[in-house]
Amino acid sequence: MSLERLPPLREALAAHGLMAKKSFGQHFLLDLNVTRKIARLAEVGENEVVIEVGPGPGGLTRALLETGARVIAVEKDARFLPLLGEIAEAADGRLTVVEADALRVDEAALLAEAGAAGGAIVSNLPYNVGTPLLVKWLTGTFTPNAMTLMFQKEVALRIVAEPGSDDYGRLSVLTQAACEARLVMEAPARAFTPPPKVDSAVVRLTPRAERPDAARLKALERVTAAAFGQRRKMLRSSLKALGGEALCERAGIEANVRAEVVDVEGFLRLADATSNPPPLAGEGDREAVEGA
Repeated sequence: MSLERLPPLREALAAHGLMAKKSFGQHFLLDLNVTRKIARLAEVGENEVVIEVGPGPGGLTRALLETGARVIAVEKDARFLPLLGEIAEAADGRLTVVEADALRVDEAALLAEAGAAGGAIVSNLPYNVGTPLLVKWLTGTFTPNAMTLMFQKEVALRIVAEPGSDDYGRLSVLTQAACEARLVMEAPARAFTPPPKVDSAVVRLTPRAERPDAARLKALERVTAAAFGQRRKMLRSSLKALGGEALCERAGIEANVRAEVVDVEGFLRLADATSNPPPLAGEGDREAVEGA
């Protein structure tokens, strides 16, 4: 059977007796016009390798395969494995289904097993793990070629938010430090089965040429967690445990402002300042004596 001859998604779900699980944050995209648009926005093509998380019944999977891409689908819910297996049979070896928890999977190892040096991530992310997965991909050692990801709209807005806006926060800084971020598509709740209580949106993330290394991003995580954890306080108070006013001074940041007005470059300077604390009192004198 070819991809074109696969049954419609609703029929496939009914044949396997499958329904979305609320505990897994599942909401299915069954409209192939929507999934094909996401595949186009992902800009993947012939023989490119794509990792898809939470494929469920395989609507987006089918659209990605139609581009000629090779897909590695990571699915935690074993109920969908037989249905995804049928798609794999129709895909001429271009679909590999991996039963695993995406929060724990080693993406680099999956790509190596597929004989690929790199790959993109394209996914309609389960709502309950979307943000943890993004943070994992932003701060880990694996760097995707690009990411095209669907989130709840409110999360997508936080990802692309600019300093000074209500949506600007920790996720904005972490994402934009590592990637160019654009909101490329919105999807109303009615596009999903079952419809969620909120709308969704797709963001396109492209790694920056000078992406901060893992250690710098981990430092950025610590700083933003502290700063936005008490976002109504001034930095000299919210960052007190990390150095407060002295830390801001070393980074060249005004200590009497709130986190929401500090741009990404400012937060990177704060992260660098936490990694390079000043010498202890008298330490410079000792070094001078020892070097004499």
